[in-house]
Amino acid sequence: MLEFHHIGIACEDIKKQKNFIKNFFNVKYESETVFDKNQNASLALLTLEDGLNIELISGDAVKNILKKGVKYYHICYAVSDINEYINKFKKQKDVIVISDPKPAILFDNSLVAFLYTPMGVIELLEKK
Repeated sequence: MLEFHHIGIACEDIKKQKNFIKNFFNVKYESETVFDKNQNASLALLTLEDGLNIELISGDAVKNILKKGVKYYHICYAVSDINEYINKFKKQKDVIVISDPKPAILFDNSLVAFLYTPMGVIELLEKK
């Protein structure tokens, strides 16, 4: 089953974006900013008081979409078996695997994969 995990927001400056979010929302958790060479991006995770997780992404991975003025980058779903869900998505028309499963530093090296779908970019995060 697909279980909502977080939204991904592209930004040029993670510290500045964190401060903006903290001015408007009650943040109950804030990770350190880390660079993930597998994703070629700097990343941070904020959890709001209502439980919403927001992943902030900056760097080369999002440079092109930021040039287009896009900030909402992806929606992430946690899954029990990442390869099973990749295969399910690939059976659908208009689904492209952008990034095969790779360990993600921000999520304790759990595997993540990115797919382009009719809904936009979806990240799959394998639960440990």
